[in-house]
Amino acid sequence: MIGASKRALSVEYAIRDVVLPARELEKKGIRVIRLNIGDPVKFDFQPPEHMKEAYCRAIKEGHNYYGDSEGLLELREAIVEREKRKNGVDITPDDVRITAAVTEALQLIFGALLDPGDEVLIPGPSYPPYTGLVKFLGGKPVEYKTIEEEGWRPDIDDMRKKITEKTKAIAVINPNNPTGALYDKGTLREILDLAGEYGIPVISDEIYDLMTYEGEHISPGSLTKDVPVIVMNGLSKVYFATGWRLGYMYFVDPEGQLAEVREAIDRLTRIRLCPNTPAQFAAIAGLRGPMDYLKEYMKKLKERRDYIYKRLSEMPGISVVKPQGAFYIFPKIEGGPWKDDKEFVLDVLHTAHVLLVHGSGFGEYGRGHFRAVFLPPVEILEEAMDRLEKFMRERLS
Repeated sequence: MIGASKRALSVEYAIRDVVLPARELEKKGIRVIRLNIGDPVKFDFQPPEHMKEAYCRAIKEGHNYYGDSEGLLELREAIVEREKRKNGVDITPDDVRITAAVTEALQLIFGALLDPGDEVLIPGPSYPPYTGLVKFLGGKPVEYKTIEEEGWRPDIDDMRKKITEKTKAIAVINPNNPTGALYDKGTLREILDLAGEYGIPVISDEIYDLMTYEGEHISPGSLTKDVPVIVMNGLSKVYFATGWRLGYMYFVDPEGQLAEVREAIDRLTRIRLCPNTPAQFAAIAGLRGPMDYLKEYMKKLKERRDYIYKRLSEMPGISVVKPQGAFYIFPKIEGGPWKDDKEFVLDVLHTAHVLLVHGSGFGEYGRGHFRAVFLPPVEILEEAMDRLEKFMRERLS
């Protein structure tokens, strides 16, 4: 047998790994309610019509070529306008790079920042690619605690204790996946102050920035004075275009501290040629077009958030913090016969036929929890919660 890379084999993606046993049940004709993947387009959400039309038009008009490695200039200009309007940041098109969604932005940033043994502070719990990509590149992901009892707020003291001479960046996911937490201005200022004290950049994942229920999203890029911030965003969530795989990053770097990192990122973007060209024309239409669709979509999501939170709050053996953003909920398993959260999730799958994601798949601080999406319509959520509640009452009786 030909051996595989140990680094590649160390990579896990719990959100899709749990699909494998679910498929086996579905092959037997069992209907599984999937609450594992945060893909709104799998349910009753679609990209707005003007974006779909722009995508089709771009293909028909011949925009099927290799584009610039950094992305189309017109799209980068549209991002500058959008980020000025949303976050009040003063950037130029030269500060923006178009990527194959936030995942590639992460690959590029970590690839540019990390040598073997270098560390990145990531929130605990955290979206799995943060851990997986750092490990794949020979680095060490270091989780900082977020405090469940305080709405999953980052623990600044814990963050400080974990900074070493090998720390190359602090990552922030806000609104957060998997917890749905929304960070306030004070917390973000504390993170910036800490990063400035140690001379390291902040990486800010803002893919859910307009998906908030109480309060508004604030970008650290809008707050920084001298600390470099790399902001990532894209079309997948707020613009409901998950399968198009298009995102962007931009640099807020008042003192030019990221010059070498930017050069490294640009070298990496040239190696991979370019992002999806026709999708970039759709992105221009989305960024400059109407967003009235979002109001209706967020109304639906809030109703679903409120419903699943109420149902989970009333279940035996479960406690839960109400999410303030995104479309995830991250309940705690309070006792029961399971040795760990993964065994719990598999038991729920095989017994109640509801697919969740084990909290340990999001890191050490996710242990003893599970993640569910509340994207399906209420009637589907109701069936899923009925199944889960029956399961919990039977297991805890």
